[in-house]
Amino acid sequence: MRLLVYNIRYAVGAGAPSHVPVPGAGYLFGNPGTLENIIGFLRAEDPDVVGLIEVDIGSVRSGRVNQAEAIAGALGHYSCYECKYGEESVNQYLPILRKQANAFLARPGVTGERFHYFDTGIKRLIIELELETVSIFLVHLSLKYRHRHFQLRHLYELVKRSRKPVIVAGDFNTFWGDDETFLFREALSLRSANAESLPSFPSRAPRLELDFILYGPGIEVSGFRVPRVTHSDHLPLVCDFETIPGRG
Repeated sequence: MRLLVYNIRYAVGAGAPSHVPVPGAGYLFGNPGTLENIIGFLRAEDPDVVGLIEVDIGSVRSGRVNQAEAIAGALGHYSCYECKYGEESVNQYLPILRKQANAFLARPGVTGERFHYFDTGIKRLIIELELETVSIFLVHLSLKYRHRHFQLRHLYELVKRSRKPVIVAGDFNTFWGDDETFLFREALSLRSANAESLPSFPSRAPRLELDFILYGPGIEVSGFRVPRVTHSDHLPLVCDFETIPGRG
């Protein structure tokens, strides 16, 4: 099975246009060509499951296009998505922000999905995708170190209840390095598919490992890559794995 995890930055490209010097302005300008490039890249990789971070599900920025559904339709995949902010967040009522989501896309074979929420931080969504032999959790952790600490504790309590082998993936925003996730990984016996700690950010000159695919007992990884494509400010992660019968 192939899992691809990608922070696509709402398909606005790898950075702000050079004529827009305001910090963060790059998130406000849509680029239909970038979405098509992302779709083309995903088609070529032919993943079974795609975890997408920073997806626009129909704001004016994307021309009212739900990017999760557009990509899923192009791949022939099932899709599930939700706004990444807490259900009671004021961001749920603000233009553009209320359409900022995370999403799973998958071939047929999904047995269920669940939406969970951290109780700390601004980005609170956790998506749990249950397949026949594995459960995959998708997260986008806080930019604040203290919030990430509490989010990992919450995530530990959630993941440990899974009765199937687990994968935890997404954008962890671990600006302080690998040690941030050490206790979380040890407590759940998780290993990183990125054994060489290849950086994923920024895409044009990667130097930080912010994106992760962590896997637990009962899963065997047969391949891992970080393709050097610059459709976003993050690089995608591609992991080939299989579940081991009777393990987990």
